[in-house]
Amino acid sequence: QVQLVESGGGLVQPGESLRLSCEASTVTGLRFEHYAIGWFRQAPGKEREGVSCISSSLTNGATDSAESVKGRFTISRDDAKSTVYLQMNSLKPEDTAVYYCAARWKPGPALCGTSISEYDYWGQGTQVTVSS
Repeated sequence: QVQLVESGGGLVQPGESLRLSCEASTVTGLRFEHYAIGWFRQAPGKEREGVSCISSSLTNGATDSAESVKGRFTISRDDAKSTVYLQMNSLKPEDTAVYYCAARWKPGPALCGTSISEYDYWGQGTQVTVSS
């Protein structure tokens, strides 16, 4: 079991940047580096969608991202701090949403995905608003 806490959201203007953090606390003896972490977002009136993910260190932290954020968002992890980051550059008004991180554990190497159903543990979310 793992508990997740997001932070770093806020109000920015179009073209600006934000860095979101997802800090994990593992309740069981499973090590954080064995979890894949995904970032998702949900805008008002829309379904939650996958943004980006990073695989566990068993797969050398391979990443994947939605087409809408490729080239603008970068996901990374610091296993020593049990934290995953989402660096968001060139933000657009359509990026406005509540951003959630989620965790998934598998016993062996497995690439992450951006499907909601893959993840078992979720944070409470952090609001990102992009507006002039």
